[in-house]
Amino acid sequence: MSTADRLPRLLALVPYLMSHPGAQVPEVAKIFGLTEKQLIDDLQLVWMCGLPGHTPGDLIDVSWDGGEIVIDNADTIARPLRLGVDEASALLVALRMLSEMPEFGERDALSRVIAKFEQAAGEGAAAISSQVAVEVDGAVSDALPVVNEALRRGRRLSLRYYVPGRDEITPREVDPMRLVVVDGRSYLSGWCYRAEAVRLFRLDRMLSVEVLDVLAAPPEDAVPDEVTPGVFRPSPTDELVELEVTAAGRWVAEYYPCEGVEELGEGRLRVALRARDQGWLLRLALRLGDTGRVVSPPSLAGAVREAAAAALNRYESVS
Repeated sequence: MSTADRLPRLLALVPYLMSHPGAQVPEVAKIFGLTEKQLIDDLQLVWMCGLPGHTPGDLIDVSWDGGEIVIDNADTIARPLRLGVDEASALLVALRMLSEMPEFGERDALSRVIAKFEQAAGEGAAAISSQVAVEVDGAVSDALPVVNEALRRGRRLSLRYYVPGRDEITPREVDPMRLVVVDGRSYLSGWCYRAEAVRLFRLDRMLSVEVLDVLAAPPEDAVPDEVTPGVFRPSPTDELVELEVTAAGRWVAEYYPCEGVEELGEGRLRVALRARDQGWLLRLALRLGDTGRVVSPPSLAGAVREAAAAALNRYESVS
């Protein structure tokens, strides 16, 4: 674990232990999401920290004999960390977004939480966050109650679902597993019997949805999609594309999941990624302009040249 990850945890750990005398190692490890060994490693590091001078009277005194953590001589950092203005603003925006979700049923309680947090965060964070417009996609209103009912009753769903990458409407039967919100859009994560795998379905692309009188029974090893890295998940059967990008085009490797990234010197990269929609790849290549070029497949490189030439001809005819 990097120092950047560990330092904020240590700065939060000491105030917590000062305000919870007699806390037990297993309990504290669970609260901070650590193993007991990781927590003890942190305590050993805390034991070597303190004020300049490094005499016994300058250092933090901490012990954990018998599993009970006792800490002393740490008054200088006993005050809990405060959120910065940007952190507090981001949290306020997220809370307001949560309150706009149709399925959230505790709006009164959440409104009180937001009010208290605004007061604690100060006028700066409240003012900044109030300038951000929060709007959860409203196109899901018809599908959302039906999906919520299926989740509550544990029933299978029948969908007519629009797939923009193939410009087609497909029938699906899905065992719903959970609802998630990513970038302000609601998605259903569930076991799709057509794909025989867990899939994410955008609610605003459900042209029709019906609860079936069949119990939802996804396979035991089915796990809901992890959405933290993003919604897009390339498949091994999708076309593999290689791009060479300049230093100005390196954002591609940071923004999209890549199967390979090779340094070419002078800031240039060769990246390999998969996509099921060549139209999307064509738009990406055109967006890169002179900061990138398609290495393979040759068909995509030819399509990019033709599209760029056509765009140039239209521009010249207008001018």
